[in-house]
Amino acid sequence: MSIELKRRVKLFVQRFWQPTSACMTCMPGSWSNIASMAHWSVAFKTGLLTGLLAVLLTFTPAAKLYENRYGNAAIVGLLTAIGDTYAHASHYRLPYVEHVLTGVVSGLLALLASYLLEDRARRIRVAWARVFG
Repeated sequence: MSIELKRRVKLFVQRFWQPTSACMTCMPGSWSNIASMAHWSVAFKTGLLTGLLAVLLTFTPAAKLYENRYGNAAIVGLLTAIGDTYAHASHYRLPYVEHVLTGVVSGLLALLASYLLEDRARRIRVAWARVFG
């Protein structure tokens, strides 16, 4: 596989799990319906749409935003809100509140992951060594 294709596959996987996780936590009754197949189906649709949009964005000049952790988190949050809007109707009383909230949580997950998983998860390994080392 070419380096560019590997980078896009990695980007898709990252942009798939963050919105899926955010969608699972932001839907009403998410913790009580964690085993619901319908609940997971909606979360997977959101993750899939966001991942596809993220990969499509790599073909544009906006791909430079992925290089900065804050720009990356903002793009992920925005794409997640768009993907969640297309995946399902809002479950909250006010329209689009759930989609925006899902986008914010997804952006925060992307930001957290950028801190914890950079440099082959160095921060996690150091903390693990302090606690158990």
